[in-house]
Amino acid sequence: MLGVFSSSIMSPPEELVAAGSRTPSPKATASKLVGRFLEANSSAVSVQIGDDVQLAYTHYNQSALQSRSFAVKDEIFCLFEGSLDNLGSLKQQYGLAKSANEVLLVIEAYKALRDRAPYPPNHVVGHLEGNFAFIVFDKSTSTLFVATDQFGKVPLYWGITADGYVAFADDADLLKGACGKSLASFPQGCFFSTSIGELRSYENPNNKITAVPAPEEEIWGAKFMVEGQNVLAATK
Repeated sequence: MLGVFSSSIMSPPEELVAAGSRTPSPKATASKLVGRFLEANSSAVSVQIGDDVQLAYTHYNQSALQSRSFAVKDEIFCLFEGSLDNLGSLKQQYGLAKSANEVLLVIEAYKALRDRAPYPPNHVVGHLEGNFAFIVFDKSTSTLFVATDQFGKVPLYWGITADGYVAFADDADLLKGACGKSLASFPQGCFFSTSIGELRSYENPNNKITAVPAPEEEIWGAKFMVEGQNVLAATK
């Protein structure tokens, strides 16, 4: 799956900007990145949302246990990859039909955050059990919400394209060609929301997340760490 967002939606993370500046490398524009994704996946589906957002996904080469899905409801767009172990109980909690899948559940969880203030953002993902990564874009408020599971079982990466778009994808090699060293693994057990303007751990919401420069030989330019933990909050 792939999502690209202009700077009017999300400001490029300073840590990724700095990583790209330390080791300049070839990049490509957001449109070329999306074009490469579509060319490599003939069955891919792409959705353009105004001038600032583009989402794309394909079922090609997906795991049977970690399928990719897309849905839009009430101008809330969602890309989801993975599966939820507690989907049944969550459908009852949110009053969804038995036929509802994970992507619709995530949309409802996001709507609860948006419409039932005060509702801590970490509550949107803190009660999700399973392997997942998702991207939510709320067109009505131009809000972006991205998260991964606590064990990083579904890989997700983010980077900055040549024209300053922030891109998220489950394929590191795809982003490498467009983002150069302005690239990192999205930290596991964390979420990013433009409504709060920063990356946070939903397991330890009060702990600061910092980025450390990655070794030169690695594909990315930075790794993100949740302070107070003994392990890097990033997949390797």
